[in-house]
Amino acid sequence: MQEITVVKVGGKVVETPESLQSLLNDFVALPGLKILVHGGGRSATKIASQLGVETKMVDGRRITDLETLKVVTMVYAGLVNKNIVASLQALGANSVGLTGADLNLIRAVKRPVKEIDYGYVGDVESVQVNELMDLINKNVIPVVAPLTHDGKGNMLNTNADTMASSLACALAEHYKVNLVYCFEKKGVLSNPDDDDAVIPVLTHKLFKEHQQSGVIAEGMIPKLDNGFNAIKAGVAKVNITNTEGLKGGLNTGTLLKDE
Repeated sequence: MQEITVVKVGGKVVETPESLQSLLNDFVALPGLKILVHGGGRSATKIASQLGVETKMVDGRRITDLETLKVVTMVYAGLVNKNIVASLQALGANSVGLTGADLNLIRAVKRPVKEIDYGYVGDVESVQVNELMDLINKNVIPVVAPLTHDGKGNMLNTNADTMASSLACALAEHYKVNLVYCFEKKGVLSNPDDDDAVIPVLTHKLFKEHQQSGVIAEGMIPKLDNGFNAIKAGVAKVNITNTEGLKGGLNTGTLLKDE
């Protein structure tokens, strides 16, 4: 079975030209087939402010009203996505920018209103990878923005970690899949104030213990939930690392184990 690596890049890495270029150099050097999924929340917040659109967050999650949806669609699918594609082309890596609406790749449903109305936020419902695989097998690198659609003509803002996990799970039927969450930290930390306190192997049991104690909190929780869901769905390997970790043969950072 062929091997494929799905790299999700987010946080500060995707927001500064220097760190992004370094990441893309290492990404292109990875052996075999690959997909890049990106975020871009800081850019969206900055441009929203310039356009006079207020950004509202609840527990680190963006409330996506109609005006915010317009901004994130422009920023994620346009500015961030196309800059990444152009940079990859400059490195000789043929690539194509996609959202979940393109190729009917990822369809979602608008998140139901419970305690919080998140607005136009999509929860993934289905993933169609056949046409994506045609591109991959022609050595075209898909660059996927964190946007989905509902099949009724509406775009939806969807968490990039979830997008990467959903794609990895769907591709696991056809490839040996490695899923890498790449951000500014070296991995999952046992001490948030010590950047070297990396947990080398994290089991689901240990994750829940650290979550209850508050060691693992906020945005790391959905990232790890997505990572463990991927392992349960047959993804061969999931690790969380920084850009330097891409140089280490995917053996650096925090490796997730479903034990």
